[in-house]
Amino acid sequence: MKDIFKKEIFRVFSDKKMIFSLFILPAILMFGIYGLMGSLMNNMVADVEEHISTVYVQNAPEGFEDLAEVTGYAQTANINYLSADTSANKIAEYKDQVLNGGIDLLVVFDKEFMAQAQAYENAGDPIPSVNVAYNSTLNYSSAARSVFNGMMLGGLENVLLQNRFGNLDLLTVFNTNEELIVNEDKANGEFLSMMLPYLIVMLIFAGAMGLVTDAIAGEKERGTMANMLLSPVKRSSIVFGKLFGLSVLSVLSSLVYAGSMILAMPMMMDGMGELGGSVSLSPLQIAELLGIIVSMVLFNVSALCLISVFAKNAKEANAYVMPLYMAVIILGMLTMFNAGGAAPATTAYAIPIYGSSLAIQALVTNELTLVQFGLSVGMNVVLMLVMVVAISKIFNNEKIMLNA
Repeated sequence: MKDIFKKEIFRVFSDKKMIFSLFILPAILMFGIYGLMGSLMNNMVADVEEHISTVYVQNAPEGFEDLAEVTGYAQTANINYLSADTSANKIAEYKDQVLNGGIDLLVVFDKEFMAQAQAYENAGDPIPSVNVAYNSTLNYSSAARSVFNGMMLGGLENVLLQNRFGNLDLLTVFNTNEELIVNEDKANGEFLSMMLPYLIVMLIFAGAMGLVTDAIAGEKERGTMANMLLSPVKRSSIVFGKLFGLSVLSVLSSLVYAGSMILAMPMMMDGMGELGGSVSLSPLQIAELLGIIVSMVLFNVSALCLISVFAKNAKEANAYVMPLYMAVIILGMLTMFNAGGAAPATTAYAIPIYGSSLAIQALVTNELTLVQFGLSVGMNVVLMLVMVVAISKIFNNEKIMLNA
């Protein structure tokens, strides 16, 4: 068993390509991907904030230009005033430019807007309208609409109400005092809890997949498996030696993935500003995360070995493994839609892969209980032991192992 273990370790660490793909490339990818995402998000937000909106206004009411100066809106937008006799065809052309991004905002006030607003006295009297055309799929246009509504329409409404009632306090029926009650740890980890479990589950399985299929089906294809089986070594020693070696290698690779992801995630979250939040894990939480990852690796390696022993070569093994890989992706994705929703049943933590993903999610939001942790890790270990027994029995089957 010791010799088989050393053989598996040596097979990987003597191959520079495997060292790079298992331990170096994951870190480069994580820091590269999240760093790029954070930079792009930060540039996008800064670009929208610095953009000078192009706004066309027809039938601007009296005092509109003065209000734009007072509120500072004139400094944030390039305002083009259209005459009252601008044709409907021309307005349609401007709307097309809004659609295509040539214009950020088109605002059309009703004719005699101020007169109608000031003449309103009784229910049923005509109420003037403001038609605001914008493109919700364009960041510039959406931002222009939000700024215009806040700085101009809000200010114009206050001026008209002040003229109508004299005292705006008359419009206040009651005050609303809001008290925000929130778990800060959960709030900070909300975004991370949506993405991190899925990514860890998927990457851990993907990292073990190529390693295991080559160690089992690959050795059958190359003939080295037959040599080991014909040697005076217990089959159980071969099984345990291989599983132990593959588990250690997969754990190391998974820790590189998870560690790089956790370290690189702030690079993306900083680019998201307030939406990103911040997360810090205590020593106990780090230990729990390691426990979940190790148990997942043991389950994955055992499941992959169990599938690979039935394949005659690595290519066939990868074909057999692909349905399981798709199941892992789906189970990991389920937790993305559970973030911020109703708490799952405790028994859900006993479901392989899905339970581990739920445990990571609860861990990030500081909600993982000892029972949930125990179910997730315990079920992975129990199933791993069951599969190890099955693999040991299959190794004694000459027909399967020697591709007879």
